[in-house]
Amino acid sequence: MIRIRSTVPALAAAGAAILALSAVPAAAQGNDAAFRATTFNLSASGETAIAPDMATITLGVQTEGASAAAALSANGTAMNKVIAALKKAGVAERDIQTSNLNVNPQYVYEQNQPPRLTGYQASNQVTILARDLSKLGQTVDAAASAGANTVSGISFGLQNPQKAEDEARIKAVAALKAKSDLYARATGYKVVRLVSLNEAGGYTPSPQPVPMFAMAKREMADSTAISGGELKVRVEVSATYEAQQ
Repeated sequence: MIRIRSTVPALAAAGAAILALSAVPAAAQGNDAAFRATTFNLSASGETAIAPDMATITLGVQTEGASAAAALSANGTAMNKVIAALKKAGVAERDIQTSNLNVNPQYVYEQNQPPRLTGYQASNQVTILARDLSKLGQTVDAAASAGANTVSGISFGLQNPQKAEDEARIKAVAALKAKSDLYARATGYKVVRLVSLNEAGGYTPSPQPVPMFAMAKREMADSTAISGGELKVRVEVSATYEAQQ
């Protein structure tokens, strides 16, 4: 009896083994090439100083009443006057936003006595965006004269930070290039190409904020002096350079 055995599976397995073996040197060569390349992995930052052109300020009204409703009613009347004064001072309605509203009971605590309710306090705060810093002091004064008796703080910023950010990016890349050239000279290499470039992030720090303070209603001959100082727009970048001797 003659038996015929198919060799197709065996041939296929042998071919797969040959392909696998032939692929190993190619991968190894790629890894060797990557290992032989000399690279510098560096980071740098760029910074641009610029005067702010906008500010946000939170101010409000605190009122008291025998009941929560009375405290809220008095607060609403006072806040309406403040908002009207802000609009008259040139603040657009879209730049005025309610940021906090609270009503709290007020107690008197005496030794060996239970707390005694004396009334309620209502507080209402609005955050405004001032787009003309030359009028910021006058705006605060107008709000105070209309009944605002609290200011929570001021922060400054840029309406369009794109230009300042781009200037910081250019400075960051220039600093990165200078650093790569320095490392190349120090190690006896020459930078041949930029392999990758990444922006790690950026930020625009504000000047020191104005601390919270209470502001009594007053009539002022001079406008409150408020200085915006200077902002620093910072961008950080990192890159990989290939170098050769």
